[in-house]
Amino acid sequence: MTDNYSKIVKANLERLYDRLPENLEAMLPGERRGDRFTFRAFGEECVITPQGIDLGDEDHSPIYRILVSLYALHACPDPYVHAPFKAFKEFPDSMPYAGAFSTHTETPLVPRVPKIKTQTATICEALGAGETPEGTGGDFSFTVFPFPKIAVCYIFYEADDDFPASVTCLFSNNAHRFLPIDGLADVGEYTSKKILNLISA
Repeated sequence: MTDNYSKIVKANLERLYDRLPENLEAMLPGERRGDRFTFRAFGEECVITPQGIDLGDEDHSPIYRILVSLYALHACPDPYVHAPFKAFKEFPDSMPYAGAFSTHTETPLVPRVPKIKTQTATICEALGAGETPEGTGGDFSFTVFPFPKIAVCYIFYEADDDFPASVTCLFSNNAHRFLPIDGLADVGEYTSKKILNLISA
């Protein structure tokens, strides 16, 4: 399976460099040195070259590299629009992925809400903190940037005598402009995985 993931990354990079936009570094945004592009992704320094993608020093799931390659491949000059934040299901063509999105992005965090609350500063420092919209609600919340133009807002409700803990995940207003919708669903899932890894470290 890993080989298949590597083939997907390779194919995406071949498509990217076959018609490399002259201003890709501005669209990501990031820095360019020759055919090398550097920017932050999932809290790590990400380097894209025709030969592959380096993502920090950790041994990440290959899905992270697939998402990086898709983000670069779908880069566009549209500016990042912060608010109003949107639920995943509000984006066009999201319905087939909405159930899995909740199951893989929000549900895994629910048992860890107390630990996440104590580690909020660590999570935001690692993933790049963003402004959380006014009136977000919840008992606590934070916004992070898995990609420069995609923000994810997590809203947490702690358990009480009447209700169990719960988690809601929202995206910056035009996040769907920078990835295909299935890729955006995966960004939610793998940002949550990154959060779980950070609080387990």
